[in-house]
Amino acid sequence: MPTAAPPGKNLAPGGLTPTLQRRCFKSSVEKLQVSEESTPRQREWRPQIYRKCTDTAWLFLFFLFWTGLMFIMGYSVVAGAAGRLLFGYDSFGNVCGKKNSPVEGAPLSGQDMTLKTYMFFMNSCNPEIKGKRLGSTALCVSSCPEEQLSTLEEVQLFADTNGSFLCVYSLNSFNYTQSPNADSLCPRLPVPPSKSFPLFNRCIPQTPECYSMFASALINDVDMLHQILSGIMSERDTILGLCILALALSLAMMFIFRFITTLLVHIIISLVILGLLFVCGVLWWLYYDYTTDLSIELDTERENMKCVLGFAIVSTIITAILLVLIFVFRKRIKLTVALFQVTNKAINSSPFLLFQPVWTFAILIFFWVLWVAVLLSLGTAGSAQVIEGGQVEFTPLLGIRYMWWYHLIGLIWTSEFILACQQMTIVGAVVTWYFNRNKNDPSDHPILSSLSILLCYHQGTVVKGSFLITLVRIPRVILIYIHDTLKDKNAYTTTAINGTDFCTSAKDSLKILSKNSSHFTSVNCFGDFVIFLGKVLVVYFTVFGGLMAFNYNRTLQVWAIPLLLVAFFACLVAHSFLSVFETVLDALFLCFTVDLETNNGSSEKPYFMDQEFLGFVKKINKSNSARAQRERDSLRNEEGTELRPIVR
Repeated sequence: MPTAAPPGKNLAPGGLTPTLQRRCFKSSVEKLQVSEESTPRQREWRPQIYRKCTDTAWLFLFFLFWTGLMFIMGYSVVAGAAGRLLFGYDSFGNVCGKKNSPVEGAPLSGQDMTLKTYMFFMNSCNPEIKGKRLGSTALCVSSCPEEQLSTLEEVQLFADTNGSFLCVYSLNSFNYTQSPNADSLCPRLPVPPSKSFPLFNRCIPQTPECYSMFASALINDVDMLHQILSGIMSERDTILGLCILALALSLAMMFIFRFITTLLVHIIISLVILGLLFVCGVLWWLYYDYTTDLSIELDTERENMKCVLGFAIVSTIITAILLVLIFVFRKRIKLTVALFQVTNKAINSSPFLLFQPVWTFAILIFFWVLWVAVLLSLGTAGSAQVIEGGQVEFTPLLGIRYMWWYHLIGLIWTSEFILACQQMTIVGAVVTWYFNRNKNDPSDHPILSSLSILLCYHQGTVVKGSFLITLVRIPRVILIYIHDTLKDKNAYTTTAINGTDFCTSAKDSLKILSKNSSHFTSVNCFGDFVIFLGKVLVVYFTVFGGLMAFNYNRTLQVWAIPLLLVAFFACLVAHSFLSVFETVLDALFLCFTVDLETNNGSSEKPYFMDQEFLGFVKKINKSNSARAQRERDSLRNEEGTELRPIVR
């Protein structure tokens, strides 16, 4: 860079006084400063030197958004009635198993149904659909008739014996056989034997004819939300067991990656291949079993058959893609194991990093339970309207659908925010360890230090990043490329290094990674791919357990919903626990590129990486050089090949 000559030296012809020289020097310096300010300079990386609050406006926006969510929660508590959905209610507005308040204009409402916990339909063998509800009159009863009742005398005897009244509440049991209106106030004869089923506490008829018609009408009776909850309620014990299985498999995979070797990588890949092929085979076998089962009469069984076909097709496509990727990356196993060993060394400096998914998972579970409770309340938020015969219907309140969409966005955004906080905490601890010159003297509390920096400076950045990811998750098909770019942890790693806002960090990380991507990008990609295979292994084994469990109860509920829920939970648990290795791996990758960008390995600018990491880098460079030499030799051989005439 040119500098101005000091006063008193190199005078121009004719001579200048010292005062004029000082003025000329000041003028030239000012011009030089102006030219430097007008010329854009590349921003320098400054690991952990400067820290400021970033994206504060987004933090305020997130606070306003959650104010809206709190309003919806309060509104759902006041206007909702989740008990109607979970426990069922009769045709007069009474929730079964609860003490109810009266509805004006409905004389049979407001009754104490504490001891009457089951819904009984008076015409269960020939139900009619009116709107989204069964047209048959529904009552709350204390027990379901387990034997067929052919006459009114038997209905009266059942009421006197069991205390379960199957006629409309206004008719006393001793008048069942005497009232001229008994035909319209009592159930249609004969009353089929029924059994209480954990499907919103309804009495389900047990005769094949009535069962088929009632089940089809019942499932068509409810909307999508009710169908989802019906499958969950009926298989809740199985779902809980499968979730515990997914958690155990995720912990086992964490242990394997913690002490990974080349043999273990081969075992993981072999198990993934066998699991993919086995689950595909089971799905196609189940579909064949459905198609050859001549007893399929219910709509639920037909829906299950369609779902099995869809699962089989999707699973086959995923299996084919993963098998191709495994074949392509098969030669990178040894280098990947070395990379995982370096990753585990970073984790050794902060062993409590492995426990980060525990509290993240606990917070997510608490938030999801709260979210589902609000959703149930919103789904039942309606005003009671009295119709003919003194019966009651509940109509959705105005604007409730818009609240559902707002509530859904809150689920995605808040979940992404919680996961991003975990990523930011992990990368902050990794950055602190990597950019420490004395690796033998690490920070005392790196995780707490990283968490405090997140809470004090970078909550806005996490909010902004999670919002952008949420924004592109919804129209995923349109903006898939942007999503893949923004979801990378490297933006959060850059924020942990430089203390810059989200967009600046994303741009800086993309620039430096594209500049230094030739070092061990392929090895890093295969490392992420091996972690992804671990997640696939957890999900596929859990789904296989679900297939075996749900297949034993095909008839009443569409078990595709519980299976999808189990698969989603398994994927989430596996991602939450194994993402620690993935986040550390990506953070080390960016720290390595920043180290190469800012240092040259000399005594004046030594590398931050230790000797083990430096040896790994040399091994990568040697491998890349050998591959490049083979490509050049191959190209030279192709250029030297000549076409010669055929001599006869």
